Amino acid sequence: MKEKLNEFLLSRPFHQWLGLSVLDVGDDYVEIAATWRPEWIVNPEGQYIHGGILAALVDLGADMSLYSLIGKGVPTIDLRVDYHAPARGNLRVVGKVVRFGKRVSSAQAEVFDRDGRLVASGRGVFHTGG
Repeated sequence: MKEKLNEFLLSRPFHQWLGLSVLDVGDDYVEIAATWRPEWIVNPEGQYIHGGILAALVDLGADMSLYSLIGKGVPTIDLRVDYHAPARGNLRVVGKVVRFGKRVSSAQAEVFDRDGRLVASGRGVFHTGG
């Protein structure tokens, strides 16, 4: 499954730009690395990453946890993101399915910075069928 998920991620230009690679995958769990890019910086003085990048990674981590269950990406219906600290450097995303349903499912994701500190987390609702 890890190779299949990596192949899926790298077939998307935005995912390529994010520098994604799958670190681990289970039946309802995924761990993904995102390689830092200077274009992510929102504040040159503080060198921290724009919240939009973190939100995209929360969405992606939650969505890919569902991919690990059903073998395909699914559309996002709703997404909530909480920001916990400024993010710098390479990032790691951990996504987990919260509830899988025939039509609608929910999943969550956490984003960690290069020092392993939680910088963002969130939960999404996804259209999984019907």
